[in-house]
Amino acid sequence: MQRNQTTDHSLTDDIQGLSLGIFLCGLGIHLLTSVGLITGQTAGLAVIIAYLTGYSFGVVFFAINLPFYFLAYKRLGAEFTIKSLISVSLLSVVTELLPFGFVVQALNPALGAVMFGSLVGLGLLAMFRHNGSLGGLGVIALLIQDTTGFKAGWVQLITDGVIFAVALLLFPATVVVYSLLGAVVLNLIITFNHRRDRYIAI
Repeated sequence: MQRNQTTDHSLTDDIQGLSLGIFLCGLGIHLLTSVGLITGQTAGLAVIIAYLTGYSFGVVFFAINLPFYFLAYKRLGAEFTIKSLISVSLLSVVTELLPFGFVVQALNPALGAVMFGSLVGLGLLAMFRHNGSLGGLGVIALLIQDTTGFKAGWVQLITDGVIFAVALLLFPATVVVYSLLGAVVLNLIITFNHRRDRYIAI
């Protein structure tokens, strides 16, 4: 596939882009957990483990990402790995701090799911465009897209299907259905808007 646009990013560009992405993702996850829903991907695994163990999402999310950094470094390079490590660390901090300044007292679960999917989808797009990610299974999805052309969004949607099938054994069906809505919104945003041949950060 021919690449038709390249974009050079300065350090300032990367800082603002990744910071915006981290904040949007943190806000979306805060809304999701506030209404008692779950999600897919590595964040979904972290949310499930946090619910089951009582540990905070931030701590679990940071720990569960550690094994993926080696793969990211070997296949996607040092810059991507460093940016992803910093992003995951900062997202863990953001999700720990948001409840102190933003308390959700009333939110319809379906609306919360759509808001989550929209915010995190946009946040991930911002991070992808600055050669970063939130690590974990997202690294696998980007790697598959770059090597085979199979869309990262579809990879994530398939993975989410497996995670939600397992979640049906642990959570009420209504929680899983609303959560799946959020995951679909998120992955469709990535599928329709993230293409390396349209926007390339070097």
